[in-house]
Amino acid sequence: MKPLVLLTATALLTASAAMAQTTPDSTAAPAAPANPLTTYGFVDGYYGYDFKHAATNQRPSFLYSHNRQNEFTVNNAVIGLRYDNGQVRGALGLHAGSYVSANYAAEDQVLKHLYEAYAGFRPFKKAWLDVGIFGSHIGFESALSKDNWTLTRSLMAENSPYYEAGARLTYEVSPKLTLTGLVLNGWQNIRENNQAKALGTQIQWKPTDKLLINSSTFYGNEQPQDSVRRRRYFHDFYMSYAATDRLSLALVFDVGKQENEQRGGKADTWHTGAAFVRYKLADKWTAAARAEYYNADRGVIISAISPVAAATDFKVQAASLNLDYAPTSNVTVRVEGRTFHGRQPFLTDRNGNPTRNYGNLTSSIALSF
Repeated sequence: MKPLVLLTATALLTASAAMAQTTPDSTAAPAAPANPLTTYGFVDGYYGYDFKHAATNQRPSFLYSHNRQNEFTVNNAVIGLRYDNGQVRGALGLHAGSYVSANYAAEDQVLKHLYEAYAGFRPFKKAWLDVGIFGSHIGFESALSKDNWTLTRSLMAENSPYYEAGARLTYEVSPKLTLTGLVLNGWQNIRENNQAKALGTQIQWKPTDKLLINSSTFYGNEQPQDSVRRRRYFHDFYMSYAATDRLSLALVFDVGKQENEQRGGKADTWHTGAAFVRYKLADKWTAAARAEYYNADRGVIISAISPVAAATDFKVQAASLNLDYAPTSNVTVRVEGRTFHGRQPFLTDRNGNPTRNYGNLTSSIALSF
């Protein structure tokens, strides 16, 4: 199926669903920002330490953000421009750091330092059509640690897309409901790796000021051009709730299936969940806790995108505790302790022996402007 056909179909379906629910005031033109051109930046310097870790500065391969240990370094440094006059918008952001080295390793050298690069316009009122590179429509957590409740990202966030390249059509049905349809190069691909395109959807509903509910989907064949086709089906669900001025809660659940290399064989399935609790201790102090698990048949996605018959399952539980100090509105000092436990060995320790346990500490000072 051609990309243009997919994009047109996505646009028509999203538009028709949205227009059927418009309210009388939906014809009002969106207000133009006072200053259409803005700049932004972010720097996240960190130091991590792993317990009983193998003799390397690299953290386990399933961690991409804050993935270095016993080393002072920068996770992500971002500088960019955004333009939005109410009818036309776009962005260009550049980044570098240990996160970029790990998570963009497969990308072209010319493209890997693009944090975002897209151009868009309003095809009709309350809708945006953007084409280029932008943040993923999947997940509760951002590539920028300042936006996340915990310093490090959860296992589910680490092993689902941080970024995407393609076209997206976004329609604001009402201030409480937003619909998005996407045609993408693939599952976190800037450069296309086969002749197939992927599809994505997102529904964000905010029934009250305190509650946000999200549903995101992905469908596509993510195997290289010379490999057997394995179609991937994925759904991401999360909800966040501000219980009080101090207490916030969030639940996240992902489930996916990918076809087996044997036609008609049992699909590889993975499912993963996490619960977050964040509490404001004082004006400048915040604490957060996270409990999570990750189960993947033959380690699909988290260990390999094309698992072999002899590959072992990946079943790990993890928990973390976070303490944040914000001396000013644009600086955050964070410390996090995290522990992992597997049903079977999933790493090797400093003595080269298989182990089911792993733990680390991570500290960070982040500046945003």
